[in-house]
Amino acid sequence: MRNILITGGSRGLGLEIARAVVSSNDRAIVVARKQTPEWDLLAAAFPNQTDFIAFDLTNTEEIEGLIKSIRKKNGRIAALVNNAATGIDGVLSTLRPADIETAIKLNLTSPILTTRAVAKAMMVDGGGTIINIASVNAFTGYNGLSVYASTKAGLIGFTKSLARELGGANITVNAVAPGLMETQMVSGMTTDRRETIKRRSPLNRFASLSEVANAVLFLLSESASGMTGTVMTIDAGNTA
Repeated sequence: MRNILITGGSRGLGLEIARAVVSSNDRAIVVARKQTPEWDLLAAAFPNQTDFIAFDLTNTEEIEGLIKSIRKKNGRIAALVNNAATGIDGVLSTLRPADIETAIKLNLTSPILTTRAVAKAMMVDGGGTIINIASVNAFTGYNGLSVYASTKAGLIGFTKSLARELGGANITVNAVAPGLMETQMVSGMTTDRRETIKRRSPLNRFASLSEVANAVLFLLSESASGMTGTVMTIDAGNTA
């Protein structure tokens, strides 16, 4: 049973990835600010395959110590899924500088530093898998999402360069870029806006959480051992 470290794994896409991981007989080690009722149900159903660490990933100076403690408690970290992120929606001129800085810290600085700490351990352990959750916003413009898009574009650039750095150490680095999914954020949209976005898709729908989680599961599998530096887009064809 492999240890799969998932950031932001107590709700939404991160929780769906954790479900997929435990269903594949691996252990989901989740780092998030707080537990949720949905996480508690998963942990109760799979007590030997789940572990939760309460941690605010904007505390970037403490990330290296966090990874050391996780490794000491659970042993080798076979894979890291950098999923934790915050949305920041608004025209740039109206956004508060403090909110911009928080988004950059959580969405980009934090995964870079988490990866740095995990990759050092993976190099000692003989290899591993790193998956960064990006977004189609990284390569398609959306009004009001310039800061969010910039953090996700940075994550893709990080993925591609790091794949070259770590390939010799038997560590693969890939990204998954979801489009809009059936989440709480989408459910808050007006019906007209939802339908407008759906019409962009050849499949006339949003991507699902399970479709994105299954892409992550594939990248965690031996079948993807020859893939590194790639970006898998799961968006129901929205950006085709």
